[in-house]
Amino acid sequence: MAAENPVESLQDEATCPICLEYFTEPVTLGCGHNFCRACITQCWEGSDIAVYCPQCRETVQQRNLRLNRQLANMVEIAKRLSLQAKKGSGVEKVCEKHQEPLKLFCEEDQTPICLVCDRSRAHRAHAVVPIEDVPQEYKEKIQAHLKTLREEREKLLGLKVNGEERSQEYLTQTERQKILLEFQQLRQFLEEQERLLLAQLEKLDKEIVKTQNDNVTKLSEEISRLSELISEMEGKCQKPASEFLQVRLNRDPGLSQPEQNAGQSNVTLDPNMAHPQCILSKNQKSLDLPDNPERFDTYRCVLGCEGFTTGRHYWEVEVGDGEFWAVGVARESVSRKGGISRNPEGGIWALERWVDQYQALTSPETPLTLSQIPSRIRVYLDCEQGQVKFFDAGNEAPIFNFPPSSFTGERMRPWFQVVGSPFRVCS
Repeated sequence: MAAENPVESLQDEATCPICLEYFTEPVTLGCGHNFCRACITQCWEGSDIAVYCPQCRETVQQRNLRLNRQLANMVEIAKRLSLQAKKGSGVEKVCEKHQEPLKLFCEEDQTPICLVCDRSRAHRAHAVVPIEDVPQEYKEKIQAHLKTLREEREKLLGLKVNGEERSQEYLTQTERQKILLEFQQLRQFLEEQERLLLAQLEKLDKEIVKTQNDNVTKLSEEISRLSELISEMEGKCQKPASEFLQVRLNRDPGLSQPEQNAGQSNVTLDPNMAHPQCILSKNQKSLDLPDNPERFDTYRCVLGCEGFTTGRHYWEVEVGDGEFWAVGVARESVSRKGGISRNPEGGIWALERWVDQYQALTSPETPLTLSQIPSRIRVYLDCEQGQVKFFDAGNEAPIFNFPPSSFTGERMRPWFQVVGSPFRVCS
């Protein structure tokens, strides 16, 4: 097709016959035809023997592509001339790539394009429409969306008004304050009683399951007995927790050789370190003990008078059927004031019973499953090896072994804690 003016003729000469766009790195073949370097390279891909000129089909013997610098300069001149021609003719918007008027709109890419873009590979298979038809179509779509948005806004405004009215009604109700106060008091009570109630409920559940097959009379009697038992236990919790304890060290043929070699000594409790509510007299009378700096003031604990820095030792404590106790070993420097850490990091190696749960006071606690409930606990201490072990003194069964620790020459003393279940004197 003959060009309409010199500028258009120059644009045709600066257009690649493969991609129909301005040349990019134009190269010249032996036949004299020019192509973009990328276009001719892609055209020849997969051909290992002979290659041809895409325009005249002449065989090209070598693939040595020479850059046509003069043509590249001409392409830049054509771009500038086209831009000046478009601006001079009053056309405001032209294609940045081809400097042609944007007369079409690509519906797939949602962008204005020129006639050259429409013939290029990038848009050749796309659906295009005249750019004059696009604004009206989009205006109609926008109007439809605006209608939907206005309706949605009205609905939300209605919901907002209704919500504000209902909120105002709720805020003016005095019953709301009453409910909040009742729940606050209930929450505080539950937090204070949670642990005790859970322990009691677990015991009551077992008893209820056991008695549900009895007749009405027997069930009434059992409920009455349980009520008296609960009252008795609550009364005991308010009384002094411990009796005078004397724990005697002795040998037992059932122990292993290191435990057999444990030294013998008597252990008595130190009244200066006992909790003020502990009874530590032989005649079981309360002592008016001062608040000494070394005394436990929060937990009902007491240490033995004797301490050990060397050798192997063991002693036995008769706990009977008590449901709240802890026995073990503690560093002499263990904290006695305020909250204490009942674990090796806090200087305590101990075994605890809480209702039906046995656990070693590690960090965190280690739950224990025992085949038989022990009534007498044997505590074994090896100062050199840093070992603390617990046994059921009744059947010689091991209960728990703490991992070896370093006592670093510090004096280790027997440690006891009672929570409403007094220890029995062990001779």
